[in-house]
Amino acid sequence: MTWGPLAEIAVFTALAALGATLLMLPPGLAIAWALARGRFPGRTVLETLVSLPLVIPPVATGLLILWLFGPRGPAGRALAWIGVDVVFTWRAVVVAMAVMGLPLLVRTARAGFEQVARRYEQVAETLGAGPWRVFATITLPLSYRAILAGALLAFSRALGEFGATMVVAGSIPGRTRTLAVGIYSFTETGQDQEAAALLAVSVAIAFCAVLASNRLARTAAVR
Repeated sequence: MTWGPLAEIAVFTALAALGATLLMLPPGLAIAWALARGRFPGRTVLETLVSLPLVIPPVATGLLILWLFGPRGPAGRALAWIGVDVVFTWRAVVVAMAVMGLPLLVRTARAGFEQVARRYEQVAETLGAGPWRVFATITLPLSYRAILAGALLAFSRALGEFGATMVVAGSIPGRTRTLAVGIYSFTETGQDQEAAALLAVSVAIAFCAVLASNRLARTAAVR
């Protein structure tokens, strides 16, 4: 068993999952805040759309991403103008991970925002603070534990992403092969030792991330 390629897969997956987490944070926090504080037409539709990746087959999600970022898709054609390819590159891996992890981030962050007493925000508003300042100085500091818990949970989901990644990125050694895809590929080719090694790494990383997420969520609930 050669450890070099296995370590490369593990490092690539961790970096891709980290990139996906950073990518989903801005829209995820915006959506979570809107669902926690907003009362607007289409709120239920937005909540449903965000939750869809949790309930539809990951392969179906991957197909939607492929249609969007493929050479004939709207995002794919727009990015082609600046010479950026997504499908079957590391970018596709990051996008697939971000889409699959976003619902978990939104749900956890939304719960954190809802736990913040609205009166603190209202006091800041009466003192002249604008919406952005209220969010940055009141809402965010009081809910950061829940946000970190959601980010770690989304990171863990990104680590284990398989179906959507296979559709939009494939299993290209050294380019798009992640832990989940590697486990599948090695199992298919009878390389059980390599598959077991990747399985152990995947479980270890995910266990640590989920453990930290649960502890942060618990402390956030206590507060």
